Amino acid sequence: MAGNNKTPTMLDVARLANVSSMTVSRAFKRDASVGKETRERILKAADELGYVLDSTAANLSSRKTGFVAVTIPSINNANFADTLRGMSQRLRGSGLEILLGYTDYSVDEEERLIEQFLRRRPEAIVVTGGTHTDRCRKLLEHSGVPVVETWDLPAKPIGHVVGFSNAEAAKLMVDHFVERGYTRLGFIGGDTSRDTRGLDRRRGFLEAVKARGLDSSRLIASGPPPITMREGAASMREMIARWPDTQAVMCVSDLSAFGALTECQRKGIRVPEDIAIGGFGAYDLAEHAVPAITTIDASAKAIGTHAADTVLSLLSNPESTDVRMVTRITPKIIARQTT
Repeated sequence: MAGNNKTPTMLDVARLANVSSMTVSRAFKRDASVGKETRERILKAADELGYVLDSTAANLSSRKTGFVAVTIPSINNANFADTLRGMSQRLRGSGLEILLGYTDYSVDEEERLIEQFLRRRPEAIVVTGGTHTDRCRKLLEHSGVPVVETWDLPAKPIGHVVGFSNAEAAKLMVDHFVERGYTRLGFIGGDTSRDTRGLDRRRGFLEAVKARGLDSSRLIASGPPPITMREGAASMREMIARWPDTQAVMCVSDLSAFGALTECQRKGIRVPEDIAIGGFGAYDLAEHAVPAITTIDASAKAIGTHAADTVLSLLSNPESTDVRMVTRITPKIIARQTT
């Protein structure tokens, strides 16, 4: 076959392995009727020829596409990367692959992606968050496949859920601050409808502060998501200028918390002696910062693992799709040197 640019076919593999084309097809589907030695001979022949199974015809007959559609808001966010890693590892060997869509925190873009995905007949759909446009919600509700909403606990779930309350997670940080003796608390980020999870953290922070009878005015909007270290630094600069007596600041993410920390270091403000800082997400960056940043761990990888488990369970037991599966993740504080 050397020097032959012709794309190898299933028939070519069958001839080289001395079996029928039907046996080759069954071998790639891991049909139990194909013996181990025969399958190995077929796969060896396929490798030698550079053959890759064209699943299109099989998909047309079986109505199975072999992929799970997944949307995430950011491709450079360590949390969503960990969620995808958890999903990928759990789906490995199942015959399912991930088709990824990037929404850039836009519900309109999510709607467009879901419509495109549905044209390709995914076997399940996993979305980030529980807020969608009305049309996107209808598309998901009538998709005919399992839908899993993650990273949130929506009040009206479309289907199945793997997530947590971002508002309750933020309250954990307020409790932590108060336990450390801080009472003049500020919050950076979350003041945008595009990042509904960040907005929920801000809301949870405010509810917790007000419930304790503390000043709830120290809020700095850091701009549209994704919030970077640069926005965190600029927001901390503004926080200190407007409320110089602030004792502790929660940031909507660890990236913004790191930016806030570096701004304090530039200004000679000691952390946590002069001001304490808390983040969200349990990024490696937070662990290895100096000083290490107190954060909230939402178990990003576990969200992906549980989402994949939900999909696999629903696809293996189609009759169970009418029973809503809700997996609640419990965030936890990781107390470090910045508080």
